[in-house]
Amino acid sequence: MSGNTFGTLFAVTNFGESHGPAIGCVIDGCPPGMALSEADIQGDLDRRRPGTSRHVTQRNEPDAVQILSGVYEGKTTGTPIALLIQNTDQRSKDYGQIAQQFRPGHADFTYWKKYGIRDPRGGGRSSARLTAPMVAAGAVAKKWLFEKYGTRFRGCMAQIGDIAIPFEGWEHVPNNPFFAPVADVTQLEAYMDALRKAGDSCGARIRVTASGVPVGLGEPLFDKMDADIAWAMMGINAVKGVEIGAGFGSVTQRGTTHGDSITPQGFESNNSGGVLGGISTGQDLEVSIAIKPTSSIISPRQSIDVNNQPVEVVTKGRHDPCVGIRATPIAEAMLALVVMEHALRNRAQCGDVNAPDLPAGGTEHPSPQASFL
Repeated sequence: MSGNTFGTLFAVTNFGESHGPAIGCVIDGCPPGMALSEADIQGDLDRRRPGTSRHVTQRNEPDAVQILSGVYEGKTTGTPIALLIQNTDQRSKDYGQIAQQFRPGHADFTYWKKYGIRDPRGGGRSSARLTAPMVAAGAVAKKWLFEKYGTRFRGCMAQIGDIAIPFEGWEHVPNNPFFAPVADVTQLEAYMDALRKAGDSCGARIRVTASGVPVGLGEPLFDKMDADIAWAMMGINAVKGVEIGAGFGSVTQRGTTHGDSITPQGFESNNSGGVLGGISTGQDLEVSIAIKPTSSIISPRQSIDVNNQPVEVVTKGRHDPCVGIRATPIAEAMLALVVMEHALRNRAQCGDVNAPDLPAGGTEHPSPQASFL
């Protein structure tokens, strides 16, 4: 299987299976000299890990990360950083009956047709469990970007099922299991309780932003910042749509509205989502992703087995009724990995460019331009 490495200058190679002994990643290209410990990474893993509320899978993994290499006396050395996360709460027997069947909405059929063999335990390599190493790698990227440029990454749930969630403030996001930017989540809790009781699932919309992004990241044409963001977000399990800035809302906008006017004080709006011509403007990166309903549900559905015979599939086990609930830290991590990759590329090619600074402005959280010195 190819396609397990994300990035070029900051390359993250992901390994493991949902029910294997461990999962993890190797980060190649992290600059040397940055203080790094497991504690710098564990916080984001704790935000993503399962078993944290009744609204997510009850698989209870501590997701404790170990740094195996690339750090000496508390600082990165510039050599590959190996991160390991042990799997401790597998329950493989839950998947015994579907080993010869294809679950609707899953990668079972495509993996079997492509490789001629598949690991049915928790989806094996196709499991969302493999997002944990990317969250760990993203935490490393976040730390470097904050120390170098003051870049911050934040995310929240904007919609769950057919319930749109208004934005009240970032301060509410850490205080509820939904990563919702509202003070009262009783409606969301009731919605999820009813959904679980019905044996069904729902999708979600996640918003993720980056502020303090340097101007000039991204390459024209095929390595555009926004193109790489979309590619990264579509690499997250269950993501079926990505919007940058105004996104599909651009269809109904007029040019007089969509084009972000520029004044001596900065941009007056951010319909571009912080990217013009594939290059960052210094405004906040604004990204929104659509996540499909969880495919693993206990409601019976029609499918076939490996002998092409019709079967009725019931997926037992411990599953999220909405995988979008734990997707916020994953989306933050993938955005951080894209920004990190482009920051290193830009530093390599344009590190000597010294264009005059202009205010970015025009965003909810204005981010000053940063020079690459």
